[in-house]
Amino acid sequence: MNTAEPLDHRAAVAAESARFASLVKDADLTVSVPSCPGWTLVDLVRHTGGAQRMFTALLRGRVQERPTSRDVDLRLPEREDGYADWLAAGAAEAAEAFASTDLDAPMWVWGADGHARFWVRRMLFETLVHRVDAERALGLRSEIDRALARDGVDEFLVNLPYAAFFAPKVAELRGAGSVQHIRFTCADTDGDWLVQLRPDGFGLVADQDGTAADATVRAAAADLLLLVYGRLDRSSESVRTSGDAELLQRWFVNSAF
Repeated sequence: MNTAEPLDHRAAVAAESARFASLVKDADLTVSVPSCPGWTLVDLVRHTGGAQRMFTALLRGRVQERPTSRDVDLRLPEREDGYADWLAAGAAEAAEAFASTDLDAPMWVWGADGHARFWVRRMLFETLVHRVDAERALGLRSEIDRALARDGVDEFLVNLPYAAFFAPKVAELRGAGSVQHIRFTCADTDGDWLVQLRPDGFGLVADQDGTAADATVRAAAADLLLLVYGRLDRSSESVRTSGDAELLQRWFVNSAF
């Protein structure tokens, strides 16, 4: 069961964006980002700020069907020392969009929750995970609020079945000739999820009803969040796995986005 109190995703987006902008201030943007192969820090900043602006545009337009283009006027800074202010400006625009939008309003989303609030929650974890990427690139230690991490694991697992159109490997997440189950558990919160893989697809089991898992994954919420996003290897000492090793291998190879 997942019974955590609702979080203020709007406030969390603002806080994570501010943390990210402070990292960029006076940083060497040419350093590589180990968790995003081939990217430098400036690539990471552009991606994160660009995603924020795209989500903001979707919210402002109250889009009701999948856009045919992802082009947004990014208004990139002319100089690299302007990227901290650029990120902050994008976050301010997002906050304005949040304040003027009924977050319960129906609109197009790519995931499970067809309401404007989907994009606020998605923006939060897009920003948080890439904030961690930036800290790693700069050799800094990362801290993730436990409640946010738990919510991020939930957001990832709830929406992953809908991600195949931009993450094709997700389509390979099927039961191997039968129904199989993987349980993900937070060791430090009440977070617990049972994923069912069927021959025709996969998704979360709402009523677990004592269903046994073929494989299990257990870690503290922050580590579990980094694990599902591919920022932590399941062989890490902070992760405990058991059960069907082939099933776990199939999951982690195909669940990245």
